[in-house]
Amino acid sequence: MNPAAALPTAQALADTLRATLAPTTLEVLDESAAHAGHAGANGLGRGTHFRVRIGGPRLQGLSRVAAHRLVYDALQPYFEAGLHALAIDLQR
Repeated sequence: MNPAAALPTAQALADTLRATLAPTTLEVLDESAAHAGHAGANGLGRGTHFRVRIGGPRLQGLSRVAAHRLVYDALQPYFEAGLHALAIDLQR
């Protein structure tokens, strides 16, 4: 089995966030290539560092920490599969 095939993708993260949080605004960017040589980088330039821009009713009225926790909880399986860093930009 090719280990790179199991790496998280922006599409997979977006699909999971849509299914769990039903956001009205969502953009997922794989920024892994910009982190080559940094901690958590895998040498492939993908699948380790992502940025999520997200907004929607499920996140409204929550503290920043609580909103981030919802996103982290939804994406937990990807951390187990190699996701190392996640930047979250809340769109309110």
